[in-house]
Amino acid sequence: MSTTKWSIDTAHSEIGFKVKHMMFTNVSGNFEKFDASIETEGDDFTTAKFDFSGDIDSISTGNADRDNHLRSADFFDAGQFPKLNFKSTSFSKIDEGDYTLTGDLTLHGVTKTVKLDVEFGGLAKDPWGNTKVGLSATGKINRKDWNLNWNSALETGGVLVGEEVKLNIELQFIQQ
Repeated sequence: MSTTKWSIDTAHSEIGFKVKHMMFTNVSGNFEKFDASIETEGDDFTTAKFDFSGDIDSISTGNADRDNHLRSADFFDAGQFPKLNFKSTSFSKIDEGDYTLTGDLTLHGVTKTVKLDVEFGGLAKDPWGNTKVGLSATGKINRKDWNLNWNSALETGGVLVGEEVKLNIELQFIQQ
C-alpha cells in the first residue's frame, strides 16, 4: 500500500492549553504558529505517524505581559529553545473513533513520552474537492517534567501557577 501524506490546515486547527492560576482559576493559551504532518498507509489511520512543531515565540494567552514572561528564561526560554516538537511512536485504536496517540514531546531541551486521547472526527471532502481529516486531542502533562519550574508562593498558601497543564488540540489535515 502507498504512503499518504497529510499536511496541517492551520486555519482550522488550534493548539491550546490551560493551567491553574492562584489555585482556583484556569488561564488558557495557545500557540499561533505551528506546523504538523501525518503519514498513513492509504487512509488507514492506525498506521499514522504524526510530526508536530510549534514556535515558542507564538505563545498567546491574551495578555502581553504574561506572554512575554512565558517566553522568558523563567519559563520556556524562547531564545534558547525556540520550538517545541512532538513525534509520534504509536497511534492505537481503542474503539470506533477513539485512539491513543503516544509520542515524544521535546520542550525546553527535555524529551519525555506523552499520551494523548484522540477522537477521530472522520474523513470528508471540502467544497473544493480536498480530502480532509479532523482530529481532537486532549491530555495532561506536568510542566515540571520539562524543567518549567518557575513559581511564586501565595500568602494564603499554595502557588501562583499550577503544575498540571491540560492540552486541548483541534486538528484538521489536508490529504496531499
